Amino acid sequence: MTDDDHRPLRCLVTGATGYIGGRLVPELLAAGHAVRCLARSPGKLRDHPWADRVEVVRGDVTDQAAVRAAMDGMDVAYYLVHALGTGRGFEETDRRAADVFGTQARAAGIRRIVYLGGLTPRGVPEHELSPHLRSRSEVGRILLAAGVPTAVLRAAVIIGSGSASFEMLRYLTERLPVMVTPSWVRTRIQPIAIRDVLRLLVGCARLPDDVNRTFDIGGPDVVTYQDMMRRYAALAGLPRRIIVPVLLLTPRLSSHWVGLVTPVPGSIARPLVESLRHEVVCAERDIARYVPDPPQGPVTLDDALRMALQRVRDMDVATRWSSAATPRPRAIRCPRTPAGPAAASTRITASARWRRHRRRSGGWSRGSGASTAGTRSRWPGRCGAGWTPWSAAWACAGAAGTRAGCGSGTAWTSGGSRRSSRGACCGCGPRCACRAWPGWR
Repeated sequence: MTDDDHRPLRCLVTGATGYIGGRLVPELLAAGHAVRCLARSPGKLRDHPWADRVEVVRGDVTDQAAVRAAMDGMDVAYYLVHALGTGRGFEETDRRAADVFGTQARAAGIRRIVYLGGLTPRGVPEHELSPHLRSRSEVGRILLAAGVPTAVLRAAVIIGSGSASFEMLRYLTERLPVMVTPSWVRTRIQPIAIRDVLRLLVGCARLPDDVNRTFDIGGPDVVTYQDMMRRYAALAGLPRRIIVPVLLLTPRLSSHWVGLVTPVPGSIARPLVESLRHEVVCAERDIARYVPDPPQGPVTLDDALRMALQRVRDMDVATRWSSAATPRPRAIRCPRTPAGPAAASTRITASARWRRHRRRSGGWSRGSGASTAGTRSRWPGRCGAGWTPWSAAWACAGAAGTRAGCGSGTAWTSGGSRRSSRGACCGCGPRCACRAWPGWR
């Protein structure tokens, strides 16, 4: 970009229904840019407060015609999509989508592609990387070779309210005062605050035209996952956590363990866990030459955790990891609890819960309070926090005891005065049978 080219840019954002994209759009608008969103399901964007300020077009990133039409007249194209959790063929899907995006960007005369990928460990052969990191790295290479100036930002763990990494950290720490953990909790990582990620993504829109490279991005702290859990516990006012790492838990077993304790399903947890097997620390900070740090410097880990935790407590979470994805529903056996159904042997599906609540509540409403996720859940069986009826910890939440506020009302499950860390209802209770919803019974 030339010095006199300070006009507002026209930006195409893919993945606007997801965690990062849904937060990037308002940041681009605040910077004065015009935004167009490419989405497979435009209806998912209608409840965002910025929905009437952007242009939304329907299409899939693997559809050449749709991508080409969406790029018409655009200056910058943000590639914020991936096929994580969609099945075994996700690498091929990612490869095909990146190739279509790069090819159509060149044909449309796009001046800059910005892609957010994953930070890969130094000195580790690509075939030893997790499929998740390997695919992210390959997508970056495809876009860099597309013939359009491209900035590939590579981040490790992103800390922000609603992110999969933060939710995994939060629930593991709050629910397990004593943990027998996989050995990867001792691996060094360099987390980065969502606030800094968004600042860098917006700043990359005006990179010089000759910049076509990767940038490692991270916060000022290099820690282990064990350190992060202990820091979170201290900030949340929890007793010191006892963490005992063992070598026996494979990434597959670890992902099942995470899926049991947290709302993050195994299909999402496994690639996150596999990414933690190797040390992921920034090898350079060259991005600061083009997008300077703020006067106070990048956000520290403690500040990032503190802000994310406060957002959760205030029920002011703009987007969540679950915004754009959900695993396939399956039936669960409902436990016998005072707040649950009378028959412990009843097998209930998400759709059955929905039908039952329609009968009892006379229809579906948004709930009495502000949504934790900023929008109601659009998926039967999933609340805004990501909980699903087939998550074991969700099903047992009543047995653990919850006193959770929801809007102007207060919901109680078994245990009465005990408080669960699951938090308040997101406002979609009648649809997903969230037990923090005042109309649960």
